[in-house]
Amino acid sequence: MMTQQNLDKSNNKKKIYIKTFGCQMNEYDSNRIYDAVNKIGFEKTDNYEDASCYLLNTCHIRDKAKEKVYHEIGRVKKIFRFKKKPLVIIAGCVAQAENQEMLRREPYIDLVIGPQAYHKINDTILNHIEKTKKIEETEFDAISKFEYFNKIKNGSGKISSFLTIQEGCDKFCHFCVVPYTRGPEYSRPFKQILDEAKYLAETGTKEIILLGQNVNAYNNEKYRLSNLILEIEKYSDIKRIRYTTSHPKDMSDDLIEVYKYSKKLMPLVHLPVQSGSNKVLDLMNRKHTIAEYYKIYNRLKEINSNIQFSSDFIIGYPGEEEEDFSATFKLIQKIKFINSYSFIFSPRPGTVAADLKLIEKKISMERLEIIQSQLYDNQMNMNKSLENKTINVLVENLTDDKTQVFGRSEYMTSVIFNGKKEDIGKIVAVKINKSNRSTLFGERDFSSNQKVA
Repeated sequence: MMTQQNLDKSNNKKKIYIKTFGCQMNEYDSNRIYDAVNKIGFEKTDNYEDASCYLLNTCHIRDKAKEKVYHEIGRVKKIFRFKKKPLVIIAGCVAQAENQEMLRREPYIDLVIGPQAYHKINDTILNHIEKTKKIEETEFDAISKFEYFNKIKNGSGKISSFLTIQEGCDKFCHFCVVPYTRGPEYSRPFKQILDEAKYLAETGTKEIILLGQNVNAYNNEKYRLSNLILEIEKYSDIKRIRYTTSHPKDMSDDLIEVYKYSKKLMPLVHLPVQSGSNKVLDLMNRKHTIAEYYKIYNRLKEINSNIQFSSDFIIGYPGEEEEDFSATFKLIQKIKFINSYSFIFSPRPGTVAADLKLIEKKISMERLEIIQSQLYDNQMNMNKSLENKTINVLVENLTDDKTQVFGRSEYMTSVIFNGKKEDIGKIVAVKINKSNRSTLFGERDFSSNQKVA
């Protein structure tokens, strides 16, 4: 077996470049992969041309995910045509779904590793270097994975840091590949999560975003997501807490009630509804109704009228008729979702919906445009309502030109204002002067008591 010492001697200044597609959980995983491979001598590089290892962390949720990987590999081949070939690793959900097929189709790929096998990545890399053998690791082993990474400190070092608490899904929505690429639901041990949160707080994190494919399904012994929120809130250095992505079926009473007591849980609830039609929800196997969704909405609004909702929408799902689409549009108008995502249905191989008859693309496109226009209006109206008001902003970094600072509102909206480098990591009062759909612009308000508008 090749040792770390031998690796260092034969491969000076090994650098790894990771390109991440998809969700926040993939971003978290990429950061943890960096933490792991650093133990065997790989340094992070942001310049892909310097890389001796090129890793693609892939997502299988959207259309043509597999083809995007092969397109990216073609680009890498051109970049390194006259240079030493890097070690090429495909990770993430496409790797899990395709595994051996990827190695057969594209000889340029060296290793394929699924999201539940990242604890094996160092041994996999070292085995390949020693034996120059193509390797595929795609077993589901979430327990071993998190036990391994619990021994390696999370080197995020960011003001806002992701923290995975739950993986996998048992819901089996008919359009979704997650149960097949991430496996069954698994909740990390309560203390393990708190230890990681504590370390993040000690190393500069001010906001923690708790992650899971079904984050509100978190259940470890007697502990739920609500317990985690209230415990993490006790860390004085943590100023904000968020969680994503939730399922309406798991929006339990204790989680709703925590909005009464928590001082640090942000008032933006990302709760994917997918459709406003009960018929389509049933076709999707979503396991919730619109009446149940409204009940959650109304209860949270009663607790705090400032709470806003964001969501995900699949438009043109097989069987969606005009009245079903109209129901979705009315739901968006009534709840006034902000910061939402909407896509035309695209079939995922291996899912129940993969072989269903598709709606004519022209119709789906027209419906998507109508939905997105309303969602954009909601966001514009929300941002417009904050103009000439003072809001709290958590400052994350300087803008690219170093002349201003960038932060986020309590609703996750980007804010740019005339702050200083010393403001990074602080929550400051900003008076909003103008806005567009995605960003608020303002200036420090030194006269404010930092109360949210």
